[in-house]
Amino acid sequence: MPQGVAQLDRQRAAARSTAWLIMVGRNAALDAVRKRSRQAPMPDEAQISDLEDVETPMAERLDESQYRDDVLRLMFICCHPDLPATQQIALALRIVSGLTVKQIARAFLVGEAAMEQRITRAKTKVADAGVAFETPGPIERSERLAAVMQMVYLVFNEGYSAGPKDEARAELADEAIRLGRLLLRMFQAEPEVMGLLALMLLQHSRSEARFDANGEAVLLEDQDRSLWRDKLIQEGLALIDKAMRHKKTGVYLVQAAIAALHARARRFEDTDWAGIDALYATLERLQPSPVITLNRAVAVSKTKGPQAALDMIEPLGDRLSTYFHFHGARGGLLLMLDRRGEARVAFDRAIALANTAAEAAHIRMHIDRLIAESEKAKRA
Repeated sequence: MPQGVAQLDRQRAAARSTAWLIMVGRNAALDAVRKRSRQAPMPDEAQISDLEDVETPMAERLDESQYRDDVLRLMFICCHPDLPATQQIALALRIVSGLTVKQIARAFLVGEAAMEQRITRAKTKVADAGVAFETPGPIERSERLAAVMQMVYLVFNEGYSAGPKDEARAELADEAIRLGRLLLRMFQAEPEVMGLLALMLLQHSRSEARFDANGEAVLLEDQDRSLWRDKLIQEGLALIDKAMRHKKTGVYLVQAAIAALHARARRFEDTDWAGIDALYATLERLQPSPVITLNRAVAVSKTKGPQAALDMIEPLGDRLSTYFHFHGARGGLLLMLDRRGEARVAFDRAIALANTAAEAAHIRMHIDRLIAESEKAKRA
């Protein structure tokens, strides 16, 4: 088959996949809305009881259960139904995965003190209730799968966001992928597990191109795509194709489809931004989140311009006031609109919230550019 015809067939297949995910995602979103309407709101967490630390005896009970070296099983065990979902995940990330309170708080977009209180409440409740750390059966595992998948992806993100000099933290991405493979062995017919593993593989395929020789972040548009690991990309794409045969979708599969559109683009200019925008719209309906809207704004800036994207993210300011990427993205959009003074303020805020030296260096590059242009204008 001629190369041009084969490429056209792949593009048509990608378009069909995108359209299918959008259609199924809309139906799934309606089901999710109906389900949420029947659920009671989470209880108020205003009252805090910071009793003695119970982490050590909890760890001993886990060890006695002979699960010490089985991280995935520990995650399922920690997802006990007596705890609210957010406490399950925070507790497991702290005790099982060893993430710091600061790392967990960043993942949940809350303050470090608030997350410390949440974890303390969870540990206290488990200790007071005498929760038995027992091997969950097939039904319990299915019920706890969503929480475990969220844990695995949070661990991956913590590793993926690490700079090139933070090897210990970066290893968390490999560990999350290992856990994702184990999950797939347990739930071989679950498309969302396929989607989660595909998403991590596709994102991780770009790891070697994300930083330059000086350790500074390289934007997606500037990355050397020859450094992207094709083996991981092909595995991720194959998982997406397999998952779509089940005619069922979810948030991880849609995110994997977005990553697939990036992976299929040989050049940044070839990116299907309209398809990415449509998939993010589906994701917003499936799982409304200010971070998802922020990510969608990037695609909107490519299809409708920076002003449309800025209008989309401005209402998110209160909810994302402590989120580095919000201020960085807002500064970039303001810079495109030649609103330099406002862009400088946004970039300054982003630097104050940077989690890594690479993030801070990337923002300083924009600030240096603004200063240089300002000095040039004064001399003119």
